[in-house]
Amino acid sequence: MAHTMVIFGASGDLTSRKLIPALYRQFQRDRLPKPSRIVGVSRSVFTSEEWRQQLAESTAKFVKGDFDAEVWNAFAQNIYYLPGDIGNEADFHKLAAFLQEIEEGKATDRVYYLSTMPQLYAAAIEQMGKAGLNIDDFGHRRVVIEKPFGTDLATARSLNESIHKTFREDQIYRIDHYLGKETVQNILVLRFGNTIFEPLWNRNYIEHVQITVAEEVKVGRRGDYYDKAGVLRDMFQNHIFQLMMVTAMEAPVRYTGEFVRDEKVKVLQAVRPYRGSDFAEFGVRGQYHGYTKEEGVPADSQTETFAALKLYIDNWRWRGVPFYLRSGKAMSCRSSQIVIQFREPPHMLFGEQKSYRPEANRLVIQIQPAEGVQIYFQSKVPDSDMRLRLSELDFRFDSSGKEPPDAYQRLLLDAMLGDPGLFARSDEVEQSWRIIDPIITAWKSPAAPALNIYEPGLWGPTQCSEWMQGQGRTWFDICPILP
Repeated sequence: MAHTMVIFGASGDLTSRKLIPALYRQFQRDRLPKPSRIVGVSRSVFTSEEWRQQLAESTAKFVKGDFDAEVWNAFAQNIYYLPGDIGNEADFHKLAAFLQEIEEGKATDRVYYLSTMPQLYAAAIEQMGKAGLNIDDFGHRRVVIEKPFGTDLATARSLNESIHKTFREDQIYRIDHYLGKETVQNILVLRFGNTIFEPLWNRNYIEHVQITVAEEVKVGRRGDYYDKAGVLRDMFQNHIFQLMMVTAMEAPVRYTGEFVRDEKVKVLQAVRPYRGSDFAEFGVRGQYHGYTKEEGVPADSQTETFAALKLYIDNWRWRGVPFYLRSGKAMSCRSSQIVIQFREPPHMLFGEQKSYRPEANRLVIQIQPAEGVQIYFQSKVPDSDMRLRLSELDFRFDSSGKEPPDAYQRLLLDAMLGDPGLFARSDEVEQSWRIIDPIITAWKSPAAPALNIYEPGLWGPTQCSEWMQGQGRTWFDICPILP
């Protein structure tokens, strides 16, 4: 089946930096459906040939030495550009006519990618409906929507209701690029493709779980946006919850989109809501020193650039096992990881040495940048009287040294082929906001826990480490070593 991808907001940074390079690489590997056309739409006025030239330069820059001019020329033959304004209904009718022209009246699947400001999502979709671009009687019609999907439960629900007036739920693909990462998908294989992990993946053997998404960079020029969002909206409601869901979910009946998404939603439904003192005791807020001097940030801002939460998933598998989630800007290094901390042996036979306290087993799944798995276990020190040491097995998902494919390569291809498994469903989005909204509200109240200031380059505020130690636990604060 022929395919057309229409990118609204085509002159923006996401298109040149991520979308077109991802599509080019898939074309280079002969994975795109044939024929596949790309149509860019934005208010900027230039011709298709001028846009192709711009994209040739940006793609050569972002694919990092893997650019082939001959392959690009073949790919670019099916790239088009049409100036258009989301606020102008006539431009959408013009787009509909243009698509029929280049598709030559043949049945064609279409993907509409909203690479615009979030405020324009509802308007763009309404205009598509008025122009009949949503009708899939001559090929499937799908719409891909970038995050953020709402800023709270009310806005997310309103956006869902608005979109459902034009597109059915099975036509809507809410994208979170974290799910396109190879290592995130490998978590499912690690758990359900092996028999050595899944029998231990429960409250009987796991003491707690840590999920960390640390960013080394500061807010930079995103200050105006970030100060309205904060770390809970920016990272927890989407990226970190996605990692929690794939870590905690049950095995689906089959590996298909709807069955996988059913199990992910069940995890969110089982999260114990905060009540009473939980809002103060189950979390730590932080802001890096100098944040209020960033461009676009008010001098008296109380917005968190760091947060740590403790959540419980009240189901048969995880009852009583705390999930510690944390994320922050200006931290020690860039690292996304999941730490499965196992329980200590019921009786330690070899713990007589006073200078060494044996640590329990630990499984660390590195999401980025050093994608892989480490297993920490006790072993005997050679030529000793049963003295122990912590040893490590280190497996890298790509030992060749080549970078794994960008997440957008997988996600764009899945959207074109109609596989929704790595995209969020409306009930998943709304359930995640039901968890986060009360915490955001409580943290903005006069009774909110203190906003702890931390120096850039650390693992967040010292109060977070003290909070963890007060529960008899420690964070796994090790920067990944790149190959």
